[in-house]
Amino acid sequence: MLANLARLIVLMTSLAFSQSRPPRVAVTGIIHESNSFNPVKTTLADFGWPHPRHTQESFLARYEKANDFISGYIEGARKFGLELVPLLIAEATPRGPVSAEAFETMSAEIIRSLRATPDLSGVFLALHGAMVVETFHSGDAELTARVRKAMGPDFPIVVTHDFHANVTERIVRDSTVLITGKENPHLDTRERGLHAARLMAGILSGRLKPVQRIAKPPMIYNIVFQNTNKLPLRRIVGENRALEQKPGVLAVSTPAGYQYADIPHNGPSAIVVTDGQPELAEAEARRLADLFWATRDELRLHLPGPAEAVRMAMAEPKFPVVLMDLGDNIGGGSAGDSTFLLAELIRQQARGWVVNIADPEAVRAAVAAGVGGAFDMEVGGKTDDAHGRPVRVRGRVKSLHDGNYIEPEVRHGGTRYYRQGLTAVIEVEGSTPDLASYLHLTTLRSSPNSLHQLISCGIYPERQRILVVKGAIAPRAAYEPIAARIIEVDTPGATAVNTSRFHYKNVRRPIFGIPD
Repeated sequence: MLANLARLIVLMTSLAFSQSRPPRVAVTGIIHESNSFNPVKTTLADFGWPHPRHTQESFLARYEKANDFISGYIEGARKFGLELVPLLIAEATPRGPVSAEAFETMSAEIIRSLRATPDLSGVFLALHGAMVVETFHSGDAELTARVRKAMGPDFPIVVTHDFHANVTERIVRDSTVLITGKENPHLDTRERGLHAARLMAGILSGRLKPVQRIAKPPMIYNIVFQNTNKLPLRRIVGENRALEQKPGVLAVSTPAGYQYADIPHNGPSAIVVTDGQPELAEAEARRLADLFWATRDELRLHLPGPAEAVRMAMAEPKFPVVLMDLGDNIGGGSAGDSTFLLAELIRQQARGWVVNIADPEAVRAAVAAGVGGAFDMEVGGKTDDAHGRPVRVRGRVKSLHDGNYIEPEVRHGGTRYYRQGLTAVIEVEGSTPDLASYLHLTTLRSSPNSLHQLISCGIYPERQRILVVKGAIAPRAAYEPIAARIIEVDTPGATAVNTSRFHYKNVRRPIFGIPD
């Protein structure tokens, strides 16, 4: 009798303790946007492997002050009473497909660490949504399927994706909830991470019983038209936000997709999550997909090439003029060393320009010359034949930098800490004190989402006449406030916006947006 009473007391004490402890939710993922047309594979080294497992302190130091999805998880965990358990979070700058070795190594570590972590109640999977692996069309869907198999059919898996996600039906089936960013430029990532945490808390408490459905129109949505602050996507985002206020609707996502992935599920999606109402989720997902399809006639390209764009910029009475180098969009997985616009600026004798080129060899030459030393060498065009030929640049080394900087404001993707490696600024021959042209040379490719990329190196963008920016929509949050005009340029490269430059083998057919 006494023994049974003792066991009852132990059981009740254990139950009380377990009920007072907040639910433990793992945070893990592999974040990569993979360009099928970039031949350079993304390796373990690009992810910084061997990647240390985060401590609570290093996790908070890396993400707490950012404005990305994971910072939203952190805010939500504090608000809704969750205990976050950081595991492997691997990120790499967009490039070619992830190597099989890299994916298998990192996914195995994620599964191992999930199984080894006691008392987990759920997992946040931080994924980009456009990860292509050598052996899988969707690395995101494959990783989610492996987590589902490892953790069981009822284990809560909340997945977050970038706005450029190419979402598969498989990942919608294997996840409990999938949420993507709504905006491009991506300024709502922290907000969406917080939303994910809110839903996770509701699932764990038993208040929410999410069901989700996806619909995909047969189209590829050109990145030129993916600015959600402008038509036609502004209408769809408006419908998205309105629907999320409807009773029974838990989350709505309308990612526009990523056109540089040659995969069957390329293209926009509508994902609707409801509280136990599958018919509502199905109907609304189809309605939003139809809204995408109805914008076809608004998706027509009329863009200048490099020579015309430089002439247009030189003729502008107000400055700075931003030339968007669409074919060398670093954030889309391009080389970062395209020279088409650099060559035209030199050929047309433009003055007061800034061009960024990722060229480690040129940086080393600048370092050898030292500050004030002469610089005379061919730069750029060294990754492949698709991004132009090397261009001869003469001038002097103005400054050298470690390439680290902070973006304190909310900018595309919410990143706070940036690295571009050892960096050199070359004052190009023909510059004057009032009208200097600068070649900004970096060791690492770094997406130009922040003005501090230049300001940290002593270049003040608003004082220049022409700024060449290797991006499409992402840099606009930083550059639109200072630009007198932004000119999108139809340049060649791994992220060329003209889809006729590429040979797609694996996309669905028929499909709107690429040649037959």
